[in-house]
Amino acid sequence: MDAPGDNPDDDSPKEACGVFGVYAPGHAVAHLTYLGLYALQHRGQESAGMAVSDGDTITVVKDMGLVSHVFDNRTLAPLQGHLAVGHVRYSTTGASNWGNAQPIYREAGDAGFVLGHNGNLTNTAELADTAGILPGTVTSDSDVVAELLQRAMVEAGPGARSDGRDLERALVDVLPKLEGAFSLVLMDDSHVVGVRDPNGFRPLCLGRLDNGWVLSSETTGLDIVGAHFVRELDPGEIIVIDATGTRSLRPFPATRIEPKLCLFEFVYFARPDSRLYGQTVHTARGRMGESLAEQAPLPPDTASPAREAMVMPVPESGIPAAEGYARHSGIPFGQGLVRNRYINRTFIAPGQDQRTQSVRMKFNPIRENIAGKRLVVIDDSIVRGTSTRAVVAMLREAGAAEIHLRISSPPYRWPCYFGMDTGTRGELIAANLTVSEIRDYLGCDTLAYLDLDRLVTATGVASRGFCSACLTGSYPVSVPEAQVDDELPNVDLVHPSG
Repeated sequence: MDAPGDNPDDDSPKEACGVFGVYAPGHAVAHLTYLGLYALQHRGQESAGMAVSDGDTITVVKDMGLVSHVFDNRTLAPLQGHLAVGHVRYSTTGASNWGNAQPIYREAGDAGFVLGHNGNLTNTAELADTAGILPGTVTSDSDVVAELLQRAMVEAGPGARSDGRDLERALVDVLPKLEGAFSLVLMDDSHVVGVRDPNGFRPLCLGRLDNGWVLSSETTGLDIVGAHFVRELDPGEIIVIDATGTRSLRPFPATRIEPKLCLFEFVYFARPDSRLYGQTVHTARGRMGESLAEQAPLPPDTASPAREAMVMPVPESGIPAAEGYARHSGIPFGQGLVRNRYINRTFIAPGQDQRTQSVRMKFNPIRENIAGKRLVVIDDSIVRGTSTRAVVAMLREAGAAEIHLRISSPPYRWPCYFGMDTGTRGELIAANLTVSEIRDYLGCDTLAYLDLDRLVTATGVASRGFCSACLTGSYPVSVPEAQVDDELPNVDLVHPSG
């Protein structure tokens, strides 16, 4: 599978991963994990894996591909136990191969554990260097975390395992050394553990089953297995689940706790039916569209007032905001593009003609809805601009009289180092061009982005704390200067893998 960062045609931001965990005696935990991963498939499509324990043995199955490709009845049947964790992966700059698929397994003496990671560390190279990890020994930031935990468990010695809490003690020792974004699920032979970094960059929630507990990156993972939502894990919290129930540990100093949920979880990443900060994502995206209609209405038609106008989304992620824009503006909502649901990513094509064709594989215009109309086209973001430009050209060819592009987030100008893949700053169209220059490049009649204050207000929880570094360049956690300048230190040693 091609490395995602090499694709110049795909304008959508890319999430790093999704994680899932379940402790449920008497339930078919492998099947529950399969369902949970299926609900989180949008967070990563490169590889999928799960680990199951029966209290004595941990069995790990993982492979490249979608959840439905990696698992079937034949692979799930032998996975017997009462606790499990799962992972779906989208690599950021790390290699997309089986070796980097998760969950990661490690042995520590006569004990073992597995780890699944959503996010990116910002001090990976420093951690590896301080620990004396030799180049080539580990291949991702997740691998470094697993290595540090393994060492902490080994150094504690066999005597520390008498109460079975060696993994959680290792976490209390190692986690404060980590910087950046890390929502983790872990498991040994008798515990499932959830961890959220002190900024809570990536979501993680807790749910209740009959005689069991569930951890999931999003509430949709709880819904699909019939679990009742209990709460989101707090930033900086460890939740340990075992036969006695749940208990909470807080290993980070209070000075490091500062909630900064990624704002793009609301804009793009999370499924519309998920809830974040107590808000339904679909409803928040609808409010974004309403605010966008107020901020950037369709200009008057001076050429021919009788021409029809239509609000249309770029499917699928633009639909809720387009509904909100239409609702507030009074302009009819309609579908102008049909998306091929079986295309997960725009394939890499060497020439512009082939790149245009790759967009046509994803979208096909409904000419009867488009011809002769003034279109208000709603999308969630523009990263590189190549596929957006192809969409505008496609709508022109289908007979659109005017194309007014409206984006339900501010211009994306800075790279993310906390679990979102958009390439380097040099690849971000808004980092290099003004809004009017972007409009000219895309070929639309007008272009407007939603203001940041309006976006935050539209979430419904403006006071809760967000990371908007990709929009402002203000990083809440220190990022090595070389990375901001688009150079990754020690890339031959470790890569973020999320």
